[in-house]
Amino acid sequence: MARKPKNCIKLDGILPLDKPVGMSSNQALQRAKRILRACKAGHTGSLDPIATGLVLLCFGEATKISQFLLEADKRYWVDIKLGQTTDSYDSEGQILETRPVETGRRRIEKALRQFQGRISQTPPMFSAIKQNGQPLYKLARQGIEVERKPREVEIYEISIEDFSEDRLRLEIHCSKGTYIRSLAHDLGQILGCGAHVVGLRRLQAGSFTIDQAVTMETLQETPAEEHAGLLLPADQALLDLPEVSLTSLATHYLLQGQPVSVRHSHPPGWVRLYAEGAQFLGMGQVLDDGRVAPKRLMQTPQKV
Repeated sequence: MARKPKNCIKLDGILPLDKPVGMSSNQALQRAKRILRACKAGHTGSLDPIATGLVLLCFGEATKISQFLLEADKRYWVDIKLGQTTDSYDSEGQILETRPVETGRRRIEKALRQFQGRISQTPPMFSAIKQNGQPLYKLARQGIEVERKPREVEIYEISIEDFSEDRLRLEIHCSKGTYIRSLAHDLGQILGCGAHVVGLRRLQAGSFTIDQAVTMETLQETPAEEHAGLLLPADQALLDLPEVSLTSLATHYLLQGQPVSVRHSHPPGWVRLYAEGAQFLGMGQVLDDGRVAPKRLMQTPQKV
């Protein structure tokens, strides 16, 4: 079990970070955690070192809702170089083949239609997916390629933002688990010229956008007494879920771990729970009989 750093500060909330290029999501998390001197933190979805943009860091009690952020839809800008394929499907890999680019905007638009909706996608070898306990990227670095099981993902929107000769920028709104590198590689195969990612920027994750993000420089320059003000409340990650308000009596029993009967009109499933005074209590589930059961409760700062 990881030890808490000495003299750490208990911070609760979500930090939307604009991750810089050249840093992994975990490296960004560890640096932010050191700057904030936070006791507990976790990130909610990896971005490759080549990528920049929105990474949501959860601190303290907000780590309890990280699952919902991991499952959130994402939006990206991706810059693609046509005419070359690489072993990693991006510019950090070795060039495998170079071919002339003989395509135009209309042909690209036609090819992109094949990626609309639910599609089957094969993850790249250079990925963190494990096979027999071994991350695929470690096998790939040894020159070993293994069969990967295709996965189903969904592309809600895909459009051309810019195109010039062998450079293409797309904006993509997609489901969790989508590999943009695989999409770029597959597009290159359809066009017959090959392609790989040269830049990637995450613009949105769930209801959070890049406009809300804090840069690492801003984080470093912010006075320690203002750090907590950079964090957003945990329940902002859950605004798509129904809200249930509890009376003081229902709150008392729910905090004892008991399902409670409250007035609501929601079907079975996840809900946000609030005590009187709009205090966020955490997550609950509506049961088949209409009662609401506690599932992931925040540590309440005082008795409610």
